[in-house]
Amino acid sequence: MITPELLARINELARKKRTAGLTEEELAEQKQLYEIYLTAIRGQVTNLLDSIEVVDAPPQDSAPPKKKSKKILKQAMINLKQVIH
Repeated sequence: MITPELLARINELARKKRTAGLTEEELAEQKQLYEIYLTAIRGQVTNLLDSIEVVDAPPQDSAPPKKKSKKILKQAMINLKQVIH
């Protein structure tokens, strides 16, 4: 769980890393805190994705839109003309 204390400590270590550098113990703590944070975020994303429900699925055997078909046909005719000439 991401708590305000966890975020505060992560930010504190990040600021210290940029300014004065971290000791080996602080680097290990930072790595552990990042893992806790990332695990919580991944869990939240997984829960969100699990709760999504598709309401209106597209038909399985639908033809491509006519506009796209015309565009493909037009490009094929242009390519054919280039081959002929």
